[in-house]
Amino acid sequence: MKTKKPNAEHIWKQFEDLLVPRLRLSITDRAVYSNLVRHSRLEGKPRLRFSIPWLSRGIRLCGNSTRWAVRRLISRGLLRLVQCSKAGHVVEVLLPEEILAADTGRSDRSDRTGGPVSSAFLPAIYSEGEDFLKTAALRRSIHAREHGRCFYCLRQLTPQARCLDHVVPLSQFGGNSSRNLVSCCLKCNSQKGERSALDFLRRLYRERRLSDSELADRLRALDALVSGKLRPAIAPIDNPRRMGRSPLHAEN
Repeated sequence: MKTKKPNAEHIWKQFEDLLVPRLRLSITDRAVYSNLVRHSRLEGKPRLRFSIPWLSRGIRLCGNSTRWAVRRLISRGLLRLVQCSKAGHVVEVLLPEEILAADTGRSDRSDRTGGPVSSAFLPAIYSEGEDFLKTAALRRSIHAREHGRCFYCLRQLTPQARCLDHVVPLSQFGGNSSRNLVSCCLKCNSQKGERSALDFLRRLYRERRLSDSELADRLRALDALVSGKLRPAIAPIDNPRRMGRSPLHAEN
C-alpha cells in the first residue's frame, strides 16, 4: 500500500542539516540511506525489499561496505529491520523528522517540523548511534552498566572473565549500539551463539540456571535494553561542558 509522497527537498534539508552532523554519518552511510529513501518513501512506499548486491550496484560500492552501512543505519535508528532472509531484506526507512520525534515526546515542536533540534535531545541520539566497540572507555561503560554481573545468568564477573555480547547477532544485522551490547560471562557468550537473547534466557531457565523470579527480571531488563532505557553512563563527546553527566541526566 502506497502512502502520500513526502516533500523531497524538505527531507534532504533535514537529513543534511540535522542528522548527518549529529549522527556523524559517513559518506557510505549517506549514500545507502539516500538510495533507500529514494526507492521507498519518495515513491510513497513505507517498506522496501532489497538485497545487498542490488543496493551495492546502485551506489557503486562493494557488498561488504554496503552491508556494514546498512547495519549502522539500523543500529542508529534510521532503518527498522522487518525481515532478514536469503531472499533479501525488508526495512522501514524512517524520515528525518520521524527519527527526531522517536524520543517519545522529549523533543519540542521545532524538532518535528525541521527547526533547530533541542539540546536535550541531541545526546540521546548520539549515544544510541555510537559504536560502543570503538574505544575501551565505551566498552567499559557497557560492563559498568551491568554492575559486574552477567546480563544473562547473573553470575558475578571479573575483568578477566567477561566479554561483550550482541543481543541481536551481527549475522542478523545487529549493530554495536548500547541497545544491542551487554556484558556477559564467557560461558554464556559461547553458548548463546547465534540465538536471540530471548531464546537463550529461556534455555537458561530450562537448565535451571535461572529461577522464576530471575527469568522475569531478565525479561524486564531485556525489554528495557531494547527500548533504550538502559543507557550506559557516558558523557556526550560533542558537548565537553557536559562531561561527567550521563545521557540520561542530559535529557532532564
